Amino acid sequence: MTQSPIDPAVLVSKLDLETKVRLLTGAAAFTLQPEESIGLGEINLSDGPTGVRGLKFSGGRQVALFPNATLLASAWDEETTAEVGRMLAEEALAQDIHVVLGPTINLHRSALGGRLFEAYSEDPLLTGKLAASYVRGLQQLAIGACLKHLVANESETARNTMNSVVDAKTLRELYLLPFEIATSESDPWSMMAAYNDVNGVAATEHDHVINEVVKGEWGYTGLIMSDWFATKTAAPAAAGGLDLVMPGPDGPWGQTLVDAVRAGELDESVVDEHVRRLLVLADRVGMLGQLRELPTDLPAPDSEIRREQLTRLAARGITVLTNADATLPLTRGTNVALIGRHALETIDMGGGSAQVNPPYQVSVAEGLTALLGDAVRVVDGVEVRNRPVAARPGFVIDPSTGNPGVHVTLLAADGTVLDERHDAPSTLMVGFDDDFTEPVATVRLRARVAADGPVEVGVIGVGAWDLRVGATSRQFELRSSGGFAEEMLAPPVELGTVDVSGDDIIDGEVVLRPPAATEVVDGGQDVDATANPLAGVGLFGLVARPAPRPVEDVLAEAAAAAADADVAVVVVGLTEEQETESVDKSTLALPGAQDALVSAVAAAARRTVVVVNAATPVLMPWLDEVDAVLWAGLPGQEGGHAVAAALLGDIEPSGRLVTTFPVADGAAPAWNVTPVDGDIEYTEGTFIGYRGHWAGTAPTPAFWLGHGLGYSTWSYSDATVSDGGPSPAVSVTVTNTGERESREVVQVYLEPSSSDEPVRLVGWASVTLGAGNSARVRVQTDARLWRAWDAASGSWSRIADGGRLLVARGLGDVRASLPLG
Repeated sequence: MTQSPIDPAVLVSKLDLETKVRLLTGAAAFTLQPEESIGLGEINLSDGPTGVRGLKFSGGRQVALFPNATLLASAWDEETTAEVGRMLAEEALAQDIHVVLGPTINLHRSALGGRLFEAYSEDPLLTGKLAASYVRGLQQLAIGACLKHLVANESETARNTMNSVVDAKTLRELYLLPFEIATSESDPWSMMAAYNDVNGVAATEHDHVINEVVKGEWGYTGLIMSDWFATKTAAPAAAGGLDLVMPGPDGPWGQTLVDAVRAGELDESVVDEHVRRLLVLADRVGMLGQLRELPTDLPAPDSEIRREQLTRLAARGITVLTNADATLPLTRGTNVALIGRHALETIDMGGGSAQVNPPYQVSVAEGLTALLGDAVRVVDGVEVRNRPVAARPGFVIDPSTGNPGVHVTLLAADGTVLDERHDAPSTLMVGFDDDFTEPVATVRLRARVAADGPVEVGVIGVGAWDLRVGATSRQFELRSSGGFAEEMLAPPVELGTVDVSGDDIIDGEVVLRPPAATEVVDGGQDVDATANPLAGVGLFGLVARPAPRPVEDVLAEAAAAAADADVAVVVVGLTEEQETESVDKSTLALPGAQDALVSAVAAAARRTVVVVNAATPVLMPWLDEVDAVLWAGLPGQEGGHAVAAALLGDIEPSGRLVTTFPVADGAAPAWNVTPVDGDIEYTEGTFIGYRGHWAGTAPTPAFWLGHGLGYSTWSYSDATVSDGGPSPAVSVTVTNTGERESREVVQVYLEPSSSDEPVRLVGWASVTLGAGNSARVRVQTDARLWRAWDAASGSWSRIADGGRLLVARGLGDVRASLPLG
């Protein structure tokens, strides 16, 4: 006998107003309220851009660290993101997580955006199609996806107060389009409304976007939640379409929303609809009525299957930007000088909510040495950070166990020990997702430095510190400057250099500053702490790293090593200082003296390969001095193995760029990310990225979206376009003219007849062929890119006839031009 389907509307009718409203605010940081009377279980949420972190923002269980979104997207392959979705669903099931907060599908409007590493691309079609396949993979295993952030949230500066000023045409054709594509092709079970305002209205109460477009025009069936602490009002947000306020248990709804309904400011049917959507989500993830049973045979984050998957996924996304005289792939037996701080401390993930606690992170030095052994000489590079970060495991040892990590003790105000952790990570979050009976008042961090000599030692976090290193001690206070979520995402740091021996112990104790009605910050101004929902929350940590060496000494050592080798591989890049939530970049230049390092090595080496360990564009003033450049993104826990496999050609780095690389700072159609009088004006309209470069609104870029050489060469012939229909198809014969099997991505762009309409990607297809083989490739263009939004009528129309279709390997390498009509 089959069970009768659950009718959420019937269950809603059984609840009183206070209960319904209670369900519409989270129970805690990442959980939702249960309600036993209707069989509603507790739903667990987790951030998920590069791994399913779990219910703890920091210091949680070990989970798999995936390659970042731009690296995964560089495969230009829907099956890749579908596989990632399935893998993330397994990671979620292993932790009893029901909804993964991803994918991020905001566009790369300006390369300065700090959070671009979480988002797929500057192109709406590529972003939307990859997001749809990710969602299908995730929800195939009954784990809910969450498209974020709705909408026009392309930068981080003042993100919780700024106003994105976007005309209707640009909003519909660019920034809403990925959400529309993913909604129509994968039916995501939730979305997240952003921090910012859109045209003067908070994204969390935007009636036009949420009610009229998403739920109305698109017929969206899922739930829309707020970004964390983003909801600003009660009745206006509820009336504007927001279904769920996060986090909880406190928030702007509660009794205020109940009172608004009682006063007739909001019809109770609006609350009913929000609860109905919540129950639909609960039913979909198996937390309504008969609760789900968890599988027990899921891969561990350090299992062999995860190692293979994560290595392959990262390596396939790595992109060959240049490769003079077939410098790559390297041959075994080659003597390699591997140079750079990123070679030893490879950056595998960005900052903010994308961070997870992986079981390990493989550096490029470890990965390449594993394949080439003694043929690799590893040389450290110049400093790459302005801001120190927490000590890496292995550089500090828990003195109570002798294992890598830190000894952490958390105490209440009366001195009671609330928690004690051994072999712990060097950072921990306090006050956000705690489950103690009393608040944490004091944090103690204790470690031994596994080194002798000069070491930079310090601490991270707001509070009154007592720092002792060996026989020395000092006391000081660190304060926040008042920025939103600064205590969590960019807390203050104190640092100094000391001489240590291997027996010296670092003891850091901080007394937390209790939330006060008024806080005085460094600038001297008073800040109303009651208006800060994160008062009392903080990230704390221990800093320990080798003291910096003089740049001249580092460059000389690197050049000498390069001169002695057959080939020098220099690994440069960005860090979580530049690629992070809450902070935008100020330049695309590599931090520190990394450019000088590359030039010094190139002047001394026989051949020079540069690996760029960054998720987003960087400037390359040394480009003409080197023989090959690989763009490696943030490659995840298997990053070093993936980069090594790509360098040797064990796995072809067949990636194609997902965003355009400007040739200089400011040389892009959209640049500014700093609000002026609270506004970011999207004055470039629909001409962002490659679209604007093609139209001449910005100089020719260093590299176009879609660029990527792989390890072979290709010829194109006999390109044809089908007749008629809303979305013509293009067919072309491609031939692998190289000496090894390779993968090609055939891209088709529409250049409309009117100069008012930008060129745009309308479709792509990939093919893998052996050396000398040919195939006929068909690319079906997408009808949604053949339309234009008419703001006057509020409707879509087909763009004017004429123009041409361009068959290309990125717009810097157009292989065929097909006139239309």
